[in-house]
Amino acid sequence: MTSLLIKIFVHDSENVKDTRVRAAYGTLGSVTGIIVNLLLAAAKGLAGILSGSISVAADALNNLSDALSSVIALLGVKFSAKPADREHPYGHGRIEYISALAVSFLILLMAFELFKSSVQKIINPSPVIFSVISAAILTVSILCKLWLGLFYGKLAKKTDSETMKAVMKDSFCDCLATSAALAAVIFGQRADGYLGILVACFILVSGIGILKETMNKLLGKPPEKEFVEKIENKILSYDGITGVHDLIIHDYGSGRLFASAHAELSADSALADAHDIIDLIEREIKKEYGMLLSIHPDPIAVGDKRTDELRLLTENIVNDISTGMSIHDFRVIDGPTNTNLIFDLMIPYELNLDDEEICRSVEDELSKIDERYFAAITPRHFFN
Repeated sequence: MTSLLIKIFVHDSENVKDTRVRAAYGTLGSVTGIIVNLLLAAAKGLAGILSGSISVAADALNNLSDALSSVIALLGVKFSAKPADREHPYGHGRIEYISALAVSFLILLMAFELFKSSVQKIINPSPVIFSVISAAILTVSILCKLWLGLFYGKLAKKTDSETMKAVMKDSFCDCLATSAALAAVIFGQRADGYLGILVACFILVSGIGILKETMNKLLGKPPEKEFVEKIENKILSYDGITGVHDLIIHDYGSGRLFASAHAELSADSALADAHDIIDLIEREIKKEYGMLLSIHPDPIAVGDKRTDELRLLTENIVNDISTGMSIHDFRVIDGPTNTNLIFDLMIPYELNLDDEEICRSVEDELSKIDERYFAAITPRHFFN
């Protein structure tokens, strides 16, 4: 069914890097969600009247809020597909994260309202009337919501859309809520309020999870380690590139990635040759990953025995302090009285030492080996 809908409504469906294709996916998901949730809200409203169950009535209202979530998702998709302009040179992709944030707030609101109504039901119980029609409606509703969750999941997998991920989780939470409502219809008023509280807690946990994930995206979550390694290995695959570091990836919404990196080349490389290699890498990264990458070339001594030995010495000292640290941009400059070892020191955030203390430890260890070694260290932190 999902594949058929995609085939009918999404032209060129495999080209998910195209903002128009992504918008078509988002529109399909949102419109489908609006239609299904409005139908379910009407059906559950009837079931609630027939059974007198607060769980069923709350579940009907939940479907109305889900329809609103789908409207928000639709607006988010439409606005995020707008092209870049003078005021927003990186595009409007992060609007999708804002719409996912709005959906998470609606989920939390639904959890709160369900919890409140369930407590009231426990304090002031009212009879729940078993109805075959109500039970049948709720059973069909569970199946519909399960399909809708799987439908959203497939769209999210194809497009990596945060909004689709949010409404997918919302749909699966609805399966739980409706299951509780069905149990209340079957087992009566004794179970109604307590089941409502249990489901409200499940929904609350899910809403907090969506909220946290979306906030991380907005605040600047690091990219996936596997993706970083792919980009680094791609850069290292070119002739003349001996190292890569300080890869920084900025996420402005799915399909809108901007990045910068430092690539190490031999200091003996001709400037024009280095420029050609860098240009080639940037073009091919953009073609393969759709990411705009800017590379800064770092000239280093390649094949110099003394430099290699001092670099290895320094790396061993750094690793003895913490295996999570590393060095790059290593240079050796000899002076009349000192040998200057100049390098950047990458320090993980979880290391419980301040930057000055770490640098001082490295300097002390180097001076113990040879008092003429003078370390000029620039402390840095990992971006991924």
